[in-house]
Amino acid sequence: MVEIERTALPGIGLRHTITTERGRQVGVISHRTGRRDLLIYDRDDPDTCAETMPLTSDEAGALAELLAPQRIVERLAELENQIQGLVTEQIPITPGSPYETRTLGDTRARTRTGASIVAVVREGQVFHSPGPDFRFTANDVVVVVGTGEGASAVADILANG
Repeated sequence: MVEIERTALPGIGLRHTITTERGRQVGVISHRTGRRDLLIYDRDDPDTCAETMPLTSDEAGALAELLAPQRIVERLAELENQIQGLVTEQIPITPGSPYETRTLGDTRARTRTGASIVAVVREGQVFHSPGPDFRFTANDVVVVVGTGEGASAVADILANG
């Protein structure tokens, strides 16, 4: 498991740093303004930042989405193994599904099944914690967490209405 070191930067924001298996350090400064700085630390002196790359919120989000999809699925699988009775299902929105162009809120999935839609993967891009106004499209993959019965019920809703 990768350790993340969190450091408050008074008046600036937060710095998060990880150390790779090869001993390299990479960090992100999250400014209070919303800007992010990607930090690459010097290989020989881990206290020295060798490179800083400022990122806009959109750029930081895009980078996170490039790095995160598989990690989310791995973490959900870890949770599934840790909590008895909790399952994670990946349910495709097939062409012709009654929810192909409708919103997550229209499904009332949580209310009807007790299971939660925690993410949607669309063409490799992950939409974390989508809100009720999130609109599905054909070939989306919906990530559901809940009991086996609840996840099956969500699959039935998405397939049949």
